[in-house]
Amino acid sequence: MAQRTPLYAEHVALDAKLVDFAGWDMPIDYGSQITEHKAVRDNAGMFDVSHMAVVDIHGAQARAFLRRLLANDIAKADEIGKAIYTCLLNTRGGVIDDLIVYHLADDHYRAVINAATTEKDLAWLTSQARDYDVTVEHRTDLATIAVQGPRARELAGQILDPKLAEQALKIKPFRAVVDGDISVGRTGYTGEDGFEIVLPGEDAPQFWRDLHAAGVAPVGLGARDTLRLEAGLNLYGQDMDEDCTPLESGLGWTVAFKPTDRDFIGRESLEHLREQGVAQKLVGLVLEGRGVMRTGAVVRAGGSQDDDPANAEGAVTSGSFAPTLGRSIALARVPSDWGDSVEINIRNKWQPARVVGYPFVRNGESRIDP
Repeated sequence: MAQRTPLYAEHVALDAKLVDFAGWDMPIDYGSQITEHKAVRDNAGMFDVSHMAVVDIHGAQARAFLRRLLANDIAKADEIGKAIYTCLLNTRGGVIDDLIVYHLADDHYRAVINAATTEKDLAWLTSQARDYDVTVEHRTDLATIAVQGPRARELAGQILDPKLAEQALKIKPFRAVVDGDISVGRTGYTGEDGFEIVLPGEDAPQFWRDLHAAGVAPVGLGARDTLRLEAGLNLYGQDMDEDCTPLESGLGWTVAFKPTDRDFIGRESLEHLREQGVAQKLVGLVLEGRGVMRTGAVVRAGGSQDDDPANAEGAVTSGSFAPTLGRSIALARVPSDWGDSVEINIRNKWQPARVVGYPFVRNGESRIDP
């Protein structure tokens, strides 16, 4: 039987369509994925992300440990309350996982890792921690609710403890406040403003119900995926994995090569790749005609005369219909020397697409030309 979050009964009560996601019973939608998508873009939506693992890292050498472990430099978050987005890398520079790490107190950091990679991440963290005075604690007693959208902070602030809400409403993006086991981070995975709130699992159902009563719409994993794609945010296992480095996945900005004396895991491989030059890049695509680009569809350079899909050198890593834009968008990995014109094989027909920058949507508005 799949695992269940503390909010499982709330999903059932709201008639959610439940699916097995990474071994968890999770809501894919509550009736209409597009309606839920638009609720986040126009107002506020809430997501149960308690299937993702909360890991507390604390001890006298927690900072030194994370400076070695992470591709980004936790020293950027030396001020309590700051957070960074980063990757865990293997020695080849491949991405073990992507995560956010919050600096909550002296020698105390909180990482949130992906559900599908929890087991291997914890094994990696534990093995690397052996040489440090540090404790790695998987907080299975906690739940996480993300509240996202233009009114997300306002509505969540009405439900949070007044003192905590007063602090949370003042923080800047990629900052967090903490009260005991509760942490409120101004982070998210939708391209909208909002909070990711970690709280005791036993308190999560009432908090969820209070948010719903305040007008925050429940949103499932289906809309979460289209929202993050419109925002140009990578999904682990599709847009990057252990065989792809951040430099090949549009995540070069998350790698802190300075200071030069910080010896993080994977650094040597990334420096070699940077000197050699990457052979592939991650790009944004907009389909020029009708249809939907799907994950796994092959991509060829524009103007190619080779019609055999088996010879295509590119592939869609994430693709979908974008409700905000009313058209299909995708992320794709293609040769680094390709230009702005490509073609996608959709149902055995080559369809023209245009390479564009991403995010595709920011603050609810399109960032691509018609």
